[in-house]
Amino acid sequence: MENQALEWKESWHDDYLKWICGFANAQGGTLVIGKNDKGETVGVKEAKKLLENLPNKIRSTMGVIVDVDILAENALDIIEIKVPAYPNAISYRGKYYLRSGSTNQELSGYALDAMLLGKYGRTYDAMPLPNIKMADFWHDAFDIFRKKAVTSKRLTAEDVAVSDEELLRSLNLIENDYILLAAALVFYQKPQRYCIGAYVKIGYFVDETEILYQDELTGAIVGMADKVVETIFTKYFIGLIRYEGIQRIDDYPMPRVALREAILNALVHTDYSAGSPVQIRIYDDKVTISNDCRLPEGTTIKELASAHRSVNINPLVAAVIFRSGQTEAWGRGIERIIRLCVEDNLPEPEFSITPRTFTIIFHIRNNHRDENGTVKDGIGDGIKDGAKDGAKDGVKDGAKDGVKDGINNFQVEIIYAIQKTPEITAKSLSETLKINTRNIEKNLKILKEKGYIQRIGADKNGYWKILKSFNS
Repeated sequence: MENQALEWKESWHDDYLKWICGFANAQGGTLVIGKNDKGETVGVKEAKKLLENLPNKIRSTMGVIVDVDILAENALDIIEIKVPAYPNAISYRGKYYLRSGSTNQELSGYALDAMLLGKYGRTYDAMPLPNIKMADFWHDAFDIFRKKAVTSKRLTAEDVAVSDEELLRSLNLIENDYILLAAALVFYQKPQRYCIGAYVKIGYFVDETEILYQDELTGAIVGMADKVVETIFTKYFIGLIRYEGIQRIDDYPMPRVALREAILNALVHTDYSAGSPVQIRIYDDKVTISNDCRLPEGTTIKELASAHRSVNINPLVAAVIFRSGQTEAWGRGIERIIRLCVEDNLPEPEFSITPRTFTIIFHIRNNHRDENGTVKDGIGDGIKDGAKDGAKDGVKDGAKDGVKDGINNFQVEIIYAIQKTPEITAKSLSETLKINTRNIEKNLKILKEKGYIQRIGADKNGYWKILKSFNS
């Protein structure tokens, strides 16, 4: 079948010179004339004439030297054009093409910059930025880096006790007095000003087409993983409450560390020349994280899931994040993610690789509430047992059965939210707990009727008073 290095065409058209250009700019490949899209041999007319004309035409239009041969299959002639990979960028009629998977792409903008830089031994994150100065940076991200680097012992306090500019120079992020793109990605407060896709898009989906709500987060990569994880755990994940004695414990759909590791991998290894953000889709039963990437040809899931050589599309970015202590340099991130999920009694995540994207799919514990705000069954015996152990303190057996006097887990969450912010409104509770206002008001009414809470003053300017504890 057609792939990164093979293309079939039934007959020759000069427009296919674009495919020759695309192969030359990629890893090389073979264009076969005389086969249909299914790989069936249909033969080619005037094969000998093509054999004579094609090498000269290809050389004169692009300067590319190819091998052209006639082969016989099923008593039919086919033409095989073998194109080598070229170290310099090849153009056809002033345009540049690149073979990617089984497609041929015309390059422009950031993607063209990345290809041209790569041909001359430079990476996209090493591109100099003439329009950014040190005075444009806020200091927050540098302070985050210093704290993380010293805490992880990747750098000493003396190493980071320098100016922000000196720090960039020590991290090889300034070259010939030009600040490099990697510096903007890692430390600049709004990196999408210099790189369109430098942000993270999060959405909560009912199914593949219906989205409930979404966020777009931007900021310096050095602190972005923490920012994204915090947003997901506070706004998108439901923590199931259980008790060990009087200690409240929130069990979340998946381990925080595994999610953070996956987000860091996406941020560090994204192909920023593509101009697309890291995308995180959250469902009731899974989380997917996707990013544009350019993995080495032939990379397999099996290789990624075991110890492997770390290959960085953004080596400068990767080096800085390593120095901050947030990653390690041995290519074991995926292996660690799998282990963390298994240790948390979750299935191993799945992975999907295409020539341009990498996706990780986490299978999570149930992240869905019913209309009353109660987490549905399917959350695992360990959580139910935890709630049962706390029964002597007023919690009834089983998380789904609620606590003493019929107060369910969601109503307990409302009480905790009120304790934290007595002036909170029903609308704010709806946004915080991700349940529609009607159901919030219904549960507030139940709590008032059972004597747990009382509203003092008007809805807008009043506050809630806790009358008794839920485990009294």
